[in-house]
Amino acid sequence: MGFALTLPVVLVTLWWVWSADSTNYYAPPLQTILTTFGDVWFSERLRADVLPSVTRLLIGYTGAVVLGVGLGVLLGANRTLRRVTEPVLEFFRAIPPPALIPILFLFAGIGDTAKVIVIISGAVWPVLLNTVEGVRAVDDVLSDTSRSYGVTGLARLRHLVLPAASPQIVAGMRQALSISIILMVISEMFASTNGLGFSVIQFQRSFAIPEMWSGILLLGLLGFVLSLLFQLFERRTLRWYHGLRRSQRGEN
Repeated sequence: MGFALTLPVVLVTLWWVWSADSTNYYAPPLQTILTTFGDVWFSERLRADVLPSVTRLLIGYTGAVVLGVGLGVLLGANRTLRRVTEPVLEFFRAIPPPALIPILFLFAGIGDTAKVIVIISGAVWPVLLNTVEGVRAVDDVLSDTSRSYGVTGLARLRHLVLPAASPQIVAGMRQALSISIILMVISEMFASTNGLGFSVIQFQRSFAIPEMWSGILLLGLLGFVLSLLFQLFERRTLRWYHGLRRSQRGEN
């Protein structure tokens, strides 16, 4: 944890020193930004903008993980279904999610539902593709052994397929988290009335530059905290996997 905080502290220190005497209207001193940060975000905006954004992010990310793992297991275990659906999946995967925002808003409105769908539409792909590859890579010997012992159906899925594919699933989940944050911000910049993305773009349009920088700083902090939390989740979930890797390398 200490090493993870070292570089951010160094960068903030350099930013503070570099910007201390800044007279540039568009690049105010960090001290001004931090003062504005407290005034802006430790107020009504915490409930009106931050909480709605975090809620959309968590719902969209959870939906992407559930959908990606579910479809990934199905496609990874069924070669025929995978071949039939591959062209369609490749087509939709190639469409940048921001390009779908006007269409989604047209059919789903500009409320929270559309913004959650935007997040799911982009974040689902790394989870889906990594799950498919993880399921396909299940060891043949373990698969045959489980089948010979009559381990089939949900028991096979729970005790063999998901544990074996979990390293790649978690890797896809990590990628999806970053994509979810990006799409949360982009979706809120389109026809929205609240949220972090909405606030940042409103500050920019009204030339409230320190407030705009404070919103960008808050988004960076949000991503940083979520990344640390995901690392804790990954260590707990894949403890067996990392232990196996260390034993293979001859580490204690």
